[in-house]
Amino acid sequence: MLQADTPLRYVKGIGPRRAEKLEASGVETVEDLLYVLPFRWEDRRAFATVAELGLLQRESTLEVEVASSRLIRTRKRGFTIFEAVLRDGSGEITAVWYNQPYLARVFVAGRRAVVFGRAAISRYKKRLVLENPDYELLEEEDREGIHTGRIVPVYRKLGELSSRMLRVIQHRVLEGLGERALAETVPPDVGPPEGRIARLEALRQTHFPPPQTRLDDLAERRTAAQRQLAFEEIFLLQLALALRRHGLRQQRRGTAYELTDALCTKLGRLLPFKLTAAQRRVLKEIGRDLESTHPMNRLLQGDVGSGKTIVALLTMLVAVENGFQAALMVPTEILAEQHYRTLSSILAVEGISYRMAVLTGSLRAAARRRVLTSVRTGQADIVVGTHALFEAGVEFRKLGLVVVDEQHRFGVLQRAALAAKGARPDVLVMTATPIPRSLALTVYGDLDVSVIDELPPGRTPIKTVVRGESDRPRVQDGIRRAIAAGRQAYVVVPLVEETEKSDLKAATAMAEQLRSEVFPDLEVGMVHGRMRPEDKDRVMQRFVAGEVQVLVATTVIEVGVDVPNATVMVVEHAERFGLSQLHQLRGRVGRGSAKSYCVLMAGDGGHGREAAERLAVMEQTGDGFRIAEKDLELRGPGAVFGTQQHGLSDLQFLAVVLRAPELLESARNAAQRLVGREPDGAARAERILDGLRPAWRRRLGLAQVG
Repeated sequence: MLQADTPLRYVKGIGPRRAEKLEASGVETVEDLLYVLPFRWEDRRAFATVAELGLLQRESTLEVEVASSRLIRTRKRGFTIFEAVLRDGSGEITAVWYNQPYLARVFVAGRRAVVFGRAAISRYKKRLVLENPDYELLEEEDREGIHTGRIVPVYRKLGELSSRMLRVIQHRVLEGLGERALAETVPPDVGPPEGRIARLEALRQTHFPPPQTRLDDLAERRTAAQRQLAFEEIFLLQLALALRRHGLRQQRRGTAYELTDALCTKLGRLLPFKLTAAQRRVLKEIGRDLESTHPMNRLLQGDVGSGKTIVALLTMLVAVENGFQAALMVPTEILAEQHYRTLSSILAVEGISYRMAVLTGSLRAAARRRVLTSVRTGQADIVVGTHALFEAGVEFRKLGLVVVDEQHRFGVLQRAALAAKGARPDVLVMTATPIPRSLALTVYGDLDVSVIDELPPGRTPIKTVVRGESDRPRVQDGIRRAIAAGRQAYVVVPLVEETEKSDLKAATAMAEQLRSEVFPDLEVGMVHGRMRPEDKDRVMQRFVAGEVQVLVATTVIEVGVDVPNATVMVVEHAERFGLSQLHQLRGRVGRGSAKSYCVLMAGDGGHGREAAERLAVMEQTGDGFRIAEKDLELRGPGAVFGTQQHGLSDLQFLAVVLRAPELLESARNAAQRLVGREPDGAARAERILDGLRPAWRRRLGLAQVG
């Protein structure tokens, strides 16, 4: 009898060779295979007659007898057509399969079968046929039908296993497992609000739903079985996060930072403006963390231009004033240099002296040695840098605070590597990509969350419009008017070079066209991700200085670039971008008091309902959190967040949980109750996680890095 840990090579239909290939993708055991779930289901319960096929215009299930069959070998070498004439009491229809000659041994005259497919006009003989229908021979083993006469699961191809082969194997495995072969992963008293279902039964009902199941419920992942699996998945993730949070709470740094009135007054002298109420609220939350003996682990969310940088600076200065060093890690060299200049200018106040350094991968050897020495000896109070900060050879004298800007650009292991350069430093991660609360609680359950939900006064709303190719002359006239008024413009394109598979305008071609044909009297610059850092920085510096009027760029300008004089943003092929990315790009304009515009150019040939819906949202609102919610709804968490966050793309039911907040809250509360309140709860949680299959442990291992 099969067991959960039975290697796949012992499963009929897989064998050693296929099993070896599946293991490479992390599917090693029967239990792993059962979590290869259908991505959709087809309703093949209702039987139609042959006579009805031409009228139904949809996929149908028929019970038929084979009247005759033949294999046609065409002039095209290796290409065959197999035809079977199928009949029932109402008439006959021909079924056609291409390049499946073995079916001549299957569909023999007199054999009865159930077939599922859609009738269409043949591409060759211009008559009504069934092309490549699924089938099941009624003379096969005396068992319930798998491919027809029921709600049928449809799988994505797994290695060499087609959806049909997977259907057979999954059915065989589920039939062959004993009722106790699959251990429960969550405690018996934990489950979704409506009550729990045994894990094996939940998997059975998800793969092969009961006859009364509604197809809409399956598609929306809201059946009781799917909600049980969703709850288990999110509970285990929340358990790992709660365990990490518990571990952090148990750590003692030994000393807490002092936040005296004198220090607050000193830092207040640095500010050239008044803080917003939201900034003050967030600083109080951070201050409580810093005064505690527990290391801070906080996520700071704030929309584009909300003033996260000044909050980060004040936090770093508290660490410095208490005798520690602070590190600010950013994703690009352009942003590192910009932060260094911005922070240096703010700190250029008479009587206040803080020492800063910048560390990037493009530093020449001599300059790099000087910076490394200043970091190691403690001469540098604040170090701004890229991923170069966590490389080998970078040693801090006394690292007390790590700030990670645009955290979604870094993997969890990269953040952990930087934090490991200090003795349990405080960690503040920041993002200008607003995260829906449900997603933040799910993925960052081990972090405290602060939100700056207020923009500083003086920020003028950005006018956003969607335009087509026929509007291009008007758009170019608008750019010229802005430049005549002394302003500057961005033109953003998705790619650097044309490829055979893409019709997107390349940055190089766009820049050349603008220089030679559209704006020959203006200075047009270009930056993209494949340029050498020093060349990229040179162009950006010229744009900041106003020497370049139009900057053609790829999404390297998405994060952090601050040029208040730029008031026009044109995004080419805007339908190819996600909502959050468009919002980030739009945030590069509107950074001063002048009226700013964002023009979203939609490509020719139509761009689909979803893309049109995305672009309409951009026209309607500048609220980053509303935009993030819509992006999550349309594209799913994997696309919104990327795949570096806690194995997010591996979570099969995350989208379900995000649409069902009561499920998330129930799972979070159960996990936190188990870890924090029960006697020996943390040890019990560790035993639960240790008992998971390897794929789950790897995924949750990332979550525990945080």
